[in-house]
Amino acid sequence: MIELPANLTRNTKVLLVMDVVESVRIMEQDQDGFVRRWQQLVEEAEQNVLPLHGGRIVKSLGDGLMLEFASAQGCVKAAFDLHSFTRQANRGVRPEHQMHLRMGGHLASFVTDQHDIYGTDVNLTSRVSTLAGPGETVVTADMRDQLAPVLDADVEDLGECHLKHVKEPVRAYRVGPPGDAPIVPPGNAVELNLRPTIAVIPFAMRSNEPGHELLGEALADEVIAALSRTSELHVISRLSTTVFRERQEAIKDIRTHLGSTYILSGTCRSAGTQLALFVELIEAKTGHILWADSLKGQLNGLFSADDELITRLVASISSSVMLQQLQQARSQALPTLEGYTLLLGAVALMHRNSPSDFERARHMLEHLIDRSRRHPLPHAWLAQWHVLRVQQGWSTDPTQETRLALDCTKRALDSEPDCALALTAEGFVYTNLLHQLDTGFLRYEQALNINPNDSLAWLLQGTLHAFKDEGEAAMAGTERALKLSPLDPLRYFYDSLAATAALSAHDYARASELARRSLRANRSHTSTLRAMIVAEAHLGRTHLAAQAVHELLRLEPGFTVRGFLDRSPSNWSAFGQRCAQALRIAGVPE
Repeated sequence: MIELPANLTRNTKVLLVMDVVESVRIMEQDQDGFVRRWQQLVEEAEQNVLPLHGGRIVKSLGDGLMLEFASAQGCVKAAFDLHSFTRQANRGVRPEHQMHLRMGGHLASFVTDQHDIYGTDVNLTSRVSTLAGPGETVVTADMRDQLAPVLDADVEDLGECHLKHVKEPVRAYRVGPPGDAPIVPPGNAVELNLRPTIAVIPFAMRSNEPGHELLGEALADEVIAALSRTSELHVISRLSTTVFRERQEAIKDIRTHLGSTYILSGTCRSAGTQLALFVELIEAKTGHILWADSLKGQLNGLFSADDELITRLVASISSSVMLQQLQQARSQALPTLEGYTLLLGAVALMHRNSPSDFERARHMLEHLIDRSRRHPLPHAWLAQWHVLRVQQGWSTDPTQETRLALDCTKRALDSEPDCALALTAEGFVYTNLLHQLDTGFLRYEQALNINPNDSLAWLLQGTLHAFKDEGEAAMAGTERALKLSPLDPLRYFYDSLAATAALSAHDYARASELARRSLRANRSHTSTLRAMIVAEAHLGRTHLAAQAVHELLRLEPGFTVRGFLDRSPSNWSAFGQRCAQALRIAGVPE
């Protein structure tokens, strides 16, 4: 890296550019009113919004501002608050004089001096803001990857967008306040550690409520128990972490004595039945805070199995760990990466629906296999990679792809016959590539006998029932998968297959709802578009079905009804024929 002059420093922060839509027109029509309301907005930002969410004003842009944040979560929360303030300020103002903000966010690298900040990412952030409409916020993929879609924001994929003076298209997402996710690569490490380790330090109490002295310890126990039910993390027992409670200098000691990759710590306050929890997730090697948040909840029901506070906390931890591993996997050379970084990063990238990311995932899995040939998990995930390659239309030789996928599952099961993920992957191959549904069903059953809480096995087995026109069983399986993995970062994939199950049960309204939710997270998933077309055609909403057909043919120009029947495991069933007829009605070429 080039050494910077002494008066310059290099930074990586979240930038947000906001400006007023049609500010020149409003200024000409109502200059005094515009200036007054703009000053009120800036005052609100400086005094209330930015201090609350860890932000600051970098510079004024005339009718806009450039803001800087320590985290993507703080950035989007501030954006939502500023949009809300503007909406309230517009009440009673004539429509043509109302002020509407548009915002663009990006995880930016830049250099700064005492006067300004500089860099291509600064300019890119400004360009991203032009994609937003009135009252909207648009962010890049780099920033979106730091957000947990269900918890931090409602995220809608805008696809590859072309920006003025930016050579390559930019993947962009529209974000709004949360409305309605952790990847779980199953299996046990055999030769190579494929799971990072987390140490949960008992939370320090900051209250004098009688009987609440051990609340921090009990809360840590609940978090440890919930994290232990996920298979992407090793979780250290609280008996080993209690000694480090309230020791501010303990990060190095925790890493040395416990071998932890991540440390979760925090404080909690209680007042009556109210609980406030502040938590930080720290990378043990660097001491950097990866994620921090303040959570509030009720003491009543706190230790029940479905408590929302614990669920939100565990989901945020899992998403932050996945994001950290994905960033390392994309930015560093393969030989330098830890085994768990290669695995978790590959799983995330193979679902990004980008050919370059998809190929990167294969290289990562193959590199991991070279390091540890007898470990079953990399082989199992590589088998699923081959299936997805055929389904996405990126394979020139599906027969060869099938052979390679089965070779991967064989190697995985030779190493560990009871590997649930390998059995699930083999069921995926037999169902979706070979159309041998009986064998596929048997593999899913074997996987679920080993791990009854394997959400992926339930999801794929439910979809198999749909292919056989067994609608009730299809919905039962996929809905169970959704319940087992309610905040999965790959939720779009779960929603897409659940939509197919709903189609087989003739629940077209539910299928449309699931397909729309899936497309909001990943608008380029062609399987979801097919489900959307069938649902809308059966609901009689032909104009919506036609719109989906247009988008499907744009992404997959050679798609035909005959091609669908040839590739679909449902081609022989009444369900498959219903889908084919709906595709014809909607305008898909024969």
